[in-house]
Amino acid sequence: MKKILTTLGAVALGAGAAHAGGIDRSGQSTSILFEKGNYFEFSFSRVSPSVSGVGAGTAVSLATPTPLQASGDMAGNYNQISGGLKYQFNDRISAALIVDQPFGADVNYPAGTTYFARGSTASISTMAMTGLLKYRTATNLSVYGGMKYQTMSAKAKVPFLGGTSGIPYKGEASRDAGVGYVIGAAYEKPEIALRVALIYSSKVKHKFSVTESSVLSVGADASSTTEVDTPQSLNLEFQSGVAKDTLLFGSIRWVDWSNFKIAPAVYGNSLLAGAPLVSYPNDTITYSLGVGRKLNDNWAVSASAGYEKADGGFSANLGPTDGKKSLTLAAVYTRDNMKITGGVSYIKIGDALTTLTKDTEPTAANTASSFTKNHAVGVGVKIGYSF
Repeated sequence: MKKILTTLGAVALGAGAAHAGGIDRSGQSTSILFEKGNYFEFSFSRVSPSVSGVGAGTAVSLATPTPLQASGDMAGNYNQISGGLKYQFNDRISAALIVDQPFGADVNYPAGTTYFARGSTASISTMAMTGLLKYRTATNLSVYGGMKYQTMSAKAKVPFLGGTSGIPYKGEASRDAGVGYVIGAAYEKPEIALRVALIYSSKVKHKFSVTESSVLSVGADASSTTEVDTPQSLNLEFQSGVAKDTLLFGSIRWVDWSNFKIAPAVYGNSLLAGAPLVSYPNDTITYSLGVGRKLNDNWAVSASAGYEKADGGFSANLGPTDGKKSLTLAAVYTRDNMKITGGVSYIKIGDALTTLTKDTEPTAANTASSFTKNHAVGVGVKIGYSF
């Protein structure tokens, strides 16, 4: 019973994370460290967002260039993969290697519309490898930590920044690698499946070689160096048995998005007088709470809800979302040393306003578009094996 209930908690903590605030995708959980004995897992998920809006205003102006014109769905579908290996050296010491895609973005405004951002595209991709070492005391208190190696690349094309010239802004950051660290502590009481864990993940510094072209650099691409720090974060994860065959679980995740920005030289200094290509005005706190139930020796199910507060103000044209609510259903089948988890998440994406000015407070005169009634669906499977 304890094994299958613990599995439900570990699986559901990360469910729905693939469309959280900023460009957060994996949730950066370290729950694999708490699997029994030696253990290997691999997971795959597919996320299908639908994000569209309409140009604001009633008359054409520099701030409202396409009133009442539909943007079309600008959020591309994407896959997430992750895997991990945990090895138990003895009763006190264990280690884990985790591979995931912690951050990402896929933007693709349809070209065949009359919306001002038509044809704009952007992508951010990351891959991280984290090595962790854990020590568990005789009092069930654990401390752990390790290093993270992360790669990141990004590119964007924004036609509307070329005005009437027909020359779009283009920028591409070549793949770069950076190093960060992870530290954590946990308390467990196995007889009631209780675990409370606190995990800190540091920021990771990247120094990109960036190539840009725009209406201001016709005939010669501009090359520069741009520094980007993926954000630090703090996860509080918990679970506890609350009745026979029943587990309560949840998490609180804080991410330091207010200090994240991508600001290439040409885009910021020449086109928008210092404005970054990607930035977020506020940090995000994402909450998750759920319940799991063992049905028999092979099957268990869970349901969980997630919430991320909307901040208001303006969102970026390349990321027109603000807050979310989610519902995740999962089932685990366990047989011998193998367990297979399947799940589906529905995410209601918060409404957002965008602007083409530097204003931070929305008004009728400075709002370029309104994005409402958007959502995402994610499905995934995880295969785990104990040995």
